[in-house]
Amino acid sequence: MAQISFPVDITPTSRNYSPGEFPQSVFEAQNGAKTVLRYGNKRVNASLSLSFKNVTDDDAAQILVNYENINSDWDYLDFNGTNVLNGLVAGGSASHSLSVYVREAVSGLRWRYAKAPQVSSGTYPGVSNVSCSFVACLDGT
Repeated sequence: MAQISFPVDITPTSRNYSPGEFPQSVFEAQNGAKTVLRYGNKRVNASLSLSFKNVTDDDAAQILVNYENINSDWDYLDFNGTNVLNGLVAGGSASHSLSVYVREAVSGLRWRYAKAPQVSSGTYPGVSNVSCSFVACLDGT
C-alpha cells in the first residue's frame, strides 16, 4: 500500500467534506431509554466530494490516470501539497485547523476513491467538468 498524490495543479471549484462517524449501534427500549454500543474510538467513513468545472481535457485525463493508479493496487490518496486544499490553508489558524481534518492527517484514515470520477464534456471543445467522490478508510497496517 502506497501513498499517491492527487494531481497537484488542479484546483476544485467546490468541496464537500464530512468527518464520518464513530462505529456504534443505538438500542432504544419501548420506554425511550437508549443504550449505545460503540465498536471503536476512531471515526470511519469520512467523505469528500470535489467538483472541477471547466478544466482542460488534459487535467481531466490526469484525474482519471490518478484513479487508475490508486485502484490498480490498494493504494491511497494524499492531498497534502495539492490545490485541493486551496482556500482552506490560506489566512489563519482556523483554516489550517480545517485542512488537518480534510487531509485526515492525524486520524489514521486514508483517502480512496468511493467511485470512478464522472467526466462530462460538451460546452466547449477541450473543456470538461469532473466530479470525484472519496471515502476515508481505516486500513490496518
